[in-house]
Amino acid sequence: MNSIYQSDFPKEIISGSFVRQDSSFRKYISKRSEFSPDPKRYHIYLSYACPWAHRVLITLKLKELDKVISHSFVDPIRDERGWKFDDDKYVDRINNFNYLSEAYHQTDKTYNKRVTVPALWDKEKKIIVNNESSEIIEMLNNEFEKYSNRIDYLPLNLLKSMYDMNDYIYTNINDGVYKCGFATNQSIYEDEVKKLFSALDLINSHLRDKKYLFGDVLTLTDIRLFVTLIRFDMVYYSHFKTSIKHIYDYDNLWRYTKKIYNHDKIINTVNFDEIKRHYYLTHKQLNPSKIIPETDYILDLLNS
Repeated sequence: MNSIYQSDFPKEIISGSFVRQDSSFRKYISKRSEFSPDPKRYHIYLSYACPWAHRVLITLKLKELDKVISHSFVDPIRDERGWKFDDDKYVDRINNFNYLSEAYHQTDKTYNKRVTVPALWDKEKKIIVNNESSEIIEMLNNEFEKYSNRIDYLPLNLLKSMYDMNDYIYTNINDGVYKCGFATNQSIYEDEVKKLFSALDLINSHLRDKKYLFGDVLTLTDIRLFVTLIRFDMVYYSHFKTSIKHIYDYDNLWRYTKKIYNHDKIINTVNFDEIKRHYYLTHKQLNPSKIIPETDYILDLLNS
């Protein structure tokens, strides 16, 4: 099987701008599809380091579905063949794959794009059902209610507002930090960092009198924002040059980040060691020295 080369610098750079690759596998689990929400049928390949995978892990834990849907983790350090497993800590007990690219090739022998996490795997058909995190978290919220705690993080009365907010947060913040970090043109970087901090300023103001983005209720939109905020001061501020302000410089955003971080079902999903090692050791063109900055003081602030 041919390997898929995984450069430490993304291939999605067009005229100095980072343009994210679209997810390729978009099947949906539902009672009406060939992928029915059966217990024990599915497995999710995750990474503690990746924010897109992190939002799936959080949703899995919040819905208490981890006893029904198995999950495992890849090594946070990608090599030239991408996300990998090993025989010790990052073991693939479902398929005994050595690299996640093997799951992609088994699903589509012609696949030649970047291999990404999360990947939702069907143990019955032995293929990837979906590798789009925004769709996976909605499936976890909506399609496994029989096996979950039935807490709804995508309430119908907020649906339109949530989708509008999701689009804004994704474009300007979730993907915005990457547009800053992988820009290869000074003027493009300056434009992107301004957009990022304009969005952070707006969300900070929005949270002035709110516990969460939509008041007192925690939603999937909060989880989508949180996974970027919790990485911001640890890695993005220095590694991606998003250095105008720290998140802890924002009163409302910092209060909000601390509250979600200290949620009893979320705190153990945050692995700062793997987050830092992934970013600082994988992107050699951004950090050729492979030095990992000292950031323990941020953890102290989160726990204070």
